[in-house]
Amino acid sequence: MSEAGFSAIDHAHMALALRLAERGLFTTQPNPRVGCVIAHGEEIVGSGWHQRAGGAHAEVFALNDAGDRARAATAYVSLEPCAHFGRTPPCADALIAAGVARVVIAHEDPFARVDGRGVDRLRSAGIKVESGLMTVAAREINRGFLSRIERGRPWLRLKLAMSLDGRTALANGESKWITGNAARADVQAWRARSSAILSGIGTILADDPQLTVRLPNVDAGDAAQVAPLRVVLDRDLRTPAAAKVLDGTAPTLILHGGEAEPIDQRFERVERAAVEIHEGRLDLSSVLALLAAREINEIQVEAGPTLCGALFAEGLVDELLLYVAPVLLGNDARPLLDLPALSDMAARWKLDVVDQRMLGADWRLLLRPREV
Repeated sequence: MSEAGFSAIDHAHMALALRLAERGLFTTQPNPRVGCVIAHGEEIVGSGWHQRAGGAHAEVFALNDAGDRARAATAYVSLEPCAHFGRTPPCADALIAAGVARVVIAHEDPFARVDGRGVDRLRSAGIKVESGLMTVAAREINRGFLSRIERGRPWLRLKLAMSLDGRTALANGESKWITGNAARADVQAWRARSSAILSGIGTILADDPQLTVRLPNVDAGDAAQVAPLRVVLDRDLRTPAAAKVLDGTAPTLILHGGEAEPIDQRFERVERAAVEIHEGRLDLSSVLALLAAREINEIQVEAGPTLCGALFAEGLVDELLLYVAPVLLGNDARPLLDLPALSDMAARWKLDVVDQRMLGADWRLLLRPREV
């Protein structure tokens, strides 16, 4: 059904369902973020969102909120209701039992155990189901989940900070701090929405990052869930025993070559997995497939120009989160990305600006490779 077939009231209620879905941005992984609104015409009688993996889904919260007033109402759901028993019962059955008359969904769920089954179950029960309202916005909220299900790899974001002359660090490796406090605080929110933070051994050895989320105003329950997996690409297992990524404050996975062997007990507290070697380095497509199999939806890469450039050159980057500081670092400073040389301008990589804003004195750009 085209969006033109929906009323202004439909649009308003689905917009609220999408805003509710975003409230689970940090805590639903690996599940999708979903919101639900139940209404009689303009009157909203119930609302809810999926708050955390393993907990009740959005429809259940909204139905509990609506109570008996859910009967003969319209339910607006940002993703197709599930029709299978997972960690919770099927939401399609809950909607049927509540007696709703109509269900409007933004788009169907491509997950194999759902994928149209929720819609079929609702229609079989005599409920009118309409799909396709605000689909683009709904898919954007769950771009990581959808990437993992539809493409078999997580959504991959490069986080980069640079000077006006395109440099990320001085020649000696010093990079603290190119950007200001507002930009660095913003990074924490992007980390929190990620399932994993990925870096390379070069960055671990040079900067010893902790790669954890440090968000103010997060309660203890949410803080326990906002701990993305730390992933280190370390072909020869050179990560030092005292490295902050081994501090136990968040889970860590070390990906290495199959021939690498630890020389001590550094890795007792972390997971290890061998990845095939391609042209002297870890095969990046295999890395992403392995992480998808571990239900990683979104990856934020915080690494140097070599790894970031390799990911970009192989077409594995979905977006760039680029912070630009009003400073200059000079010709000897390190570049943003190590990329192959181009012979003519026609071959240049083109990016689309999805969002741009000021954070203190810095600019933040969200860019995506242009689809050909």
